[in-house]
Amino acid sequence: MVGLSVLDLSPIIAGSSGATALRNSIDLAALADRLGFTRYWVAEHHNLASVASSAPEIMIGQIAAATRHIRVGSGGVMLSNHAPLMVAERFKVLEALFPGRIDLGLGRAPGTDPVTSYALRRRQDGDDFLERFQELILLERRGFPADHPFRAVHAMPSDVVLPPIWLLGSSDYSAQLAAMVGFGFSFAHHFSDHDAVSPMLSYRTGFKPSVTLDRPYAILACAVVCADSDEAAERLAATVDLNWVLRTRGERQPLASPEDALAFPYTPADRAHIRQRRSRLFVGAPETVFKQLAPLIEATKADEVMVTTMIYDHAARRRSYELLAKAFGVEAV
Repeated sequence: MVGLSVLDLSPIIAGSSGATALRNSIDLAALADRLGFTRYWVAEHHNLASVASSAPEIMIGQIAAATRHIRVGSGGVMLSNHAPLMVAERFKVLEALFPGRIDLGLGRAPGTDPVTSYALRRRQDGDDFLERFQELILLERRGFPADHPFRAVHAMPSDVVLPPIWLLGSSDYSAQLAAMVGFGFSFAHHFSDHDAVSPMLSYRTGFKPSVTLDRPYAILACAVVCADSDEAAERLAATVDLNWVLRTRGERQPLASPEDALAFPYTPADRAHIRQRRSRLFVGAPETVFKQLAPLIEATKADEVMVTTMIYDHAARRRSYELLAKAFGVEAV
């Protein structure tokens, strides 16, 4: 049986607050810890009214302090928004405080719109992810040439090893890079427009062992809404459908209730978009969801499934993960 993990964006719902969303994440993490989930990753997104997860490093520390067994990490840190030295130091501090329980997931995208991205990152044109990634690795391994100005720079605390690095992606790029450097890889099936099978398999076949990993390890990140019945799950998933439609229109709003989502006046184009996005969403009772996921897990040879559930009701979100844990045979701690 594959491992089961959580990807959390700290959803903000209509009529509630970002503070409540963040506290709900800590509550959900404590539940996932007791249920026996493998890891709990928090995302980095900016300027989205439905997402409170903008500072994963802070939330990782809070979640790790509120749990005992589960690995806690970033899904991911958007490296283009940060100086590599800052990323290294923050995650070394986390590793020092919670040894053996921290993951550093790195993403290439900015996690936001172009204007907000410009406000976040260094003012330079082009994609400099690879440059920043190399800088991060050289800082950790102290691999800069003797005459390089960064030769004397050490990420503190210097006696703590950087936690395991994972590369996140929604195409072949990060899969190939992760394979080449021998790191773990996570494919974002929940929002990718690309088929998951090709990147996942190319990562596995191209993997080169490293001091970090001696064999490939791939995570399949999926969007799931699970409930006690198919009908109940479909009702909860209406929130997801409306959120995607509004984002297509450029409207950023907190997550709507299922009642408001079902009453929304969708156009034929909206409904076509929902049908398209539903290929990236697994909805139903535990048996239904497991049957939907099983062929994809087998085809991608995923070692682990990481689930994100962006629905309105927190109690229903907790229940969704409880049901998934049973369906996947996860053993409670």
